[in-house]
Amino acid sequence: MSTHSTQAQRPYMRVFAFLVLLTVVEVAVAFVLTASAAKVPLLIALAIAKAALVAMYYMHLRFEGRVLRAIAVFPFILSILVALPPAFDVLARR
Repeated sequence: MSTHSTQAQRPYMRVFAFLVLLTVVEVAVAFVLTASAAKVPLLIALAIAKAALVAMYYMHLRFEGRVLRAIAVFPFILSILVALPPAFDVLARR
C-alpha cells in the first residue's frame, strides 16, 4: 500500500475509532443507567453525534460547499424539531 493511500485513510480510521468509542459509551449508558431521567436524552445526544460524524466524513459533507451542506442540515434540524414535542410530553408525564 502506498504512502498516499495510507495518509488518505487516516481520517476515516480515526472517525471509525471514535464511532466505535461512542457505541461503547451508548451500550454502557444503556446498561448502567437503568432508571435515570438522563438516559434517553444522553442516548439521543450520542446518536446525533454519531449521525453527524457519518454525514460529515463518510458522506463527504464536510468538504462540500455551503449550499449542499445546508440542504443536508435542514432536514436534520427539522427532524430534531419534530421529535422535541413528543419527547417533552413523555418527560412531562413522568
